[in-house]
Amino acid sequence: MNAKKLNRVKVALMLYDHMLSTSVSLPVEMLRAGEAFALRKNKLAKRLSIEMVGEDLSPVITRALIKLQPDFNIELASKPDFIFIPSLWRNPRPLLKKYPKMISWLKNMWQKGATLVGGGTGVCFMAESGVLNNHPATTHWHYVEQFKRDYPMVTLKPDFFITQSDRMYCAASLNALADIVVHIIHQTYGEEAAQHVERNFSHEIRKPYEEQRYLEGGVDRHPDELITQIQFWMRTNLSSTLSINKLANKFSISQRTFTRRFKAATGNTPLEYWKKVRLETAQELLASSNLSIQEVAFQIGFHDQANLTRLFKQTLKITPRSYRATVRKKLFTQQ
Repeated sequence: MNAKKLNRVKVALMLYDHMLSTSVSLPVEMLRAGEAFALRKNKLAKRLSIEMVGEDLSPVITRALIKLQPDFNIELASKPDFIFIPSLWRNPRPLLKKYPKMISWLKNMWQKGATLVGGGTGVCFMAESGVLNNHPATTHWHYVEQFKRDYPMVTLKPDFFITQSDRMYCAASLNALADIVVHIIHQTYGEEAAQHVERNFSHEIRKPYEEQRYLEGGVDRHPDELITQIQFWMRTNLSSTLSINKLANKFSISQRTFTRRFKAATGNTPLEYWKKVRLETAQELLASSNLSIQEVAFQIGFHDQANLTRLFKQTLKITPRSYRATVRKKLFTQQ
């Protein structure tokens, strides 16, 4: 029984009046898709335990006029691993006054180890509880100024769609919330499951999660200045044919030390990082330029189209040609 409990991921979705129903339905459907994919590959993969939690058991009326029934009130809800706090359609202030017990529950669960994921103005529940004090946050653009006035202790980052800090994620939009869910699926079920969900729920070009978020204490913002310089060189010289050994020599460092420091600073080996940046650049060129696939391959340092196709199949499970056709259906209107 204990083993079964350990192999579960407990998710709570807060329910309150005038919330956007998509802030609840989208994460649930994406998480379930990730779970289903993982279980097909591995019957021992973690299973989801999802609960709708309200301050009491009264039905909640959403903006879409869909009534949602809480499974549990906050007194009887299990301690979750993740809590999703939905966005609101209206000014959040009146709702915050209506749900003081839920705000206290949210803070209590975070202090006990839960990870909080706030969407849009739902982030105000997190701010009201005090857990965001002295931490970064973002919210819906329409409420930025009000948020600054109401929560001066929170470090608002309105230029970022996502912030991440100390088991707290904030999303400025529904699309950003979806990107956080993909990130959670990646952490829980692995890269293949995350890519599967992303392809099925969002075909359009999206920046990688790491490029969209503000990570407290993070960045290409690691303290190793030499590695930062090398990363910049790699990003701006994608067509280079330098080997890792020659790249290390270029910056007057041994290959062994270079590899060790690069891995410590970025979490990737130099080859993994270069491959990742090349792939992201190829995706952007395929979506937004008229370069042929062969020309895109040359732009990122590949001698022929076959190498680019191999990279796409290995990483994205799709050919460059199919990728371009898929994203352009989303990005360009057919005349």
